Amino acid sequence: MWITEDGYIRQELLPDGRYDEARGDRESAYTGDYMIEGNQIYYEDDTGFSADGEFRDDVLYHAGMVFYREEDR
Repeated sequence: MWITEDGYIRQELLPDGRYDEARGDRESAYTGDYMIEGNQIYYEDDTGFSADGEFRDDVLYHAGMVFYREEDR
């Protein structure tokens, strides 16, 4: 589970290549597919919107947000 510092956005990267993102108390606010290549992550949500991100030093940078592993917070 990847989570923003304030805990508002939580992103679960599932082993089957799907992701499930919660925002606040809204579970599954965004869902879709993801693919990791090296330190890059590519997303396509179920509406067709795509985005990307980058892993650096075990931190995920995505769409102007910074995510930490939940257990590392």
